[in-house]
Amino acid sequence: MTAVDSTPFPSARSAPPTRRRPVIANWARLMRRRPEWTITPALVVLMIAAWAFVTHVFNVPEFVLPRPEAVWSALVEGLSHGPTDAGGYWYHAGITIYESLAGLVLGSVFGGLIGFGLGSSQLLERTFYPFIIAFQALPKVALAPLLVIWFGLGFDGKIYITAIITFFPVLVSAIAGSHAVDPERLDLARSCNARPSQILRKIVIPSALPFLFAGLNVASALAVLGAIVGEFVGARAGLGMLLIQYDQAMQIAPLFAILVLLGVIGFAINYAVRVAERKYCFWAQRGRHAMAASH
Repeated sequence: MTAVDSTPFPSARSAPPTRRRPVIANWARLMRRRPEWTITPALVVLMIAAWAFVTHVFNVPEFVLPRPEAVWSALVEGLSHGPTDAGGYWYHAGITIYESLAGLVLGSVFGGLIGFGLGSSQLLERTFYPFIIAFQALPKVALAPLLVIWFGLGFDGKIYITAIITFFPVLVSAIAGSHAVDPERLDLARSCNARPSQILRKIVIPSALPFLFAGLNVASALAVLGAIVGEFVGARAGLGMLLIQYDQAMQIAPLFAILVLLGVIGFAINYAVRVAERKYCFWAQRGRHAMAASH
């Protein structure tokens, strides 16, 4: 007689959880490809939870660090007013956004034009670049009162301050982009009797776009800072003016609400620049994605 194998058949419960593996792999893939959709919100939740824990457990005074629910209540209260109501946040946020965007456009246009002009001539670059560096080294907070005195408490002074702050990153990026153009492409265009305007429009600017958008990403983050600096010096409206008022009145929860709102505005402006970069500089985006995938 043959011996009967008494080893029990594997049950369904002892089988490895094969269904969970694709879900975990999909989440890991999503976290690698889109960390701004997964990791970033999780970090925000963790920071708010830590903030609430510290303020509640250690009983931190409101004038030192307000609780998250107090900041949220102040933010909701400020946003509940209409955009034409000077007592709400929408009105002042619209003014700050206008100053930031106008200054960003003005500083970027002049920075790009002057940068491409200096980058096209080594003589001009070596002659005027020291003056630009010296001007950039000046503290903008010291220039802000002069601009307010010259242009008044209206929009002009804040726009010019923002333009000065956003000018230099775009200028340096435009110069670097002009130097990054392939010399063989320039020689080929000149051998075909291309005009300087055609070379600039067809070769230099497309080749310099990745560098230019790198400068615009930095400038977009500095645009809100420039508007707030101008409003600190003197303004009749704007989120910077509200910050000064809340700070003097020791209203810390509304002050934190304004800071949160400024962070959202800065992120929105920078996100708009990155969307434009993906649309008009798509070949550089594909190249970076291909290099990331290869690694």
